[in-house]
Amino acid sequence: MNKRIEELAEQAGNKRINDYYTNGTVTAFTDIQLQKFAELIIGECADIATMNQHQWEPVGLYVLNHFGVE
Repeated sequence: MNKRIEELAEQAGNKRINDYYTNGTVTAFTDIQLQKFAELIIGECADIATMNQHQWEPVGLYVLNHFGVE
C-alpha cells in the first residue's frame, strides 16, 4: 500500500491499517473514520489538481502518481 494512503488512514483514526497485510487481522473503519478517510483523500486530490492545473500532462496522471496507482 502507498505510504501516503497509510498516513491518511491513520489520520482518519485507523491505527491498524497494516494488519491487512501482515497477519490477516481485519480492521474495519467506523462510519466516522471512513467518512474522514474519504474527505482526506478527496482533499489531497483537490490540492494536487490545483497545484498542477497549468501543466501539460493531465492532472489525473499527477493524482495517480502521487498515490502510486498504475
